[in-house]
Amino acid sequence: MNRIASLVSGIVFGIGLTISEMINPAKVLGFLDLFGNWDPSLMFVMIGALVVSSPMFHLIKKREKPIFAENFNYSNNKVIDSKLVIGSALFGAGWGLGGLCPGPAISSIAFLNIYSITFVISMFVGFYLIKKLKSI
Repeated sequence: MNRIASLVSGIVFGIGLTISEMINPAKVLGFLDLFGNWDPSLMFVMIGALVVSSPMFHLIKKREKPIFAENFNYSNNKVIDSKLVIGSALFGAGWGLGGLCPGPAISSIAFLNIYSITFVISMFVGFYLIKKLKSI
């Protein structure tokens, strides 16, 4: 049942990314271009997501355990260290320069866009390199 719930959630998430055009790098870059031809439409997508997810997060957090898992799995880390800051900066720079973040990039592969495919391959190469660097 857990896999079915994950599949359905992923499909709904991908459809939402597609409808909101978050899989379109030009749309995302237009939102990030505050001092040029700014496109505020993605702000409404984000506000809508917060309106739905924030109350649900607090309701679900009060449960003893999740519906499809044995326990909640979230980080209690409150330490801001160099790894967090550098990783956040790299993530933000990659997202801002590429116009895609991981979720929309993976969703946009369905359209066989070479830009998205290149982005996702590069993302996974980065994951692999970080894993190798951590083991050194």
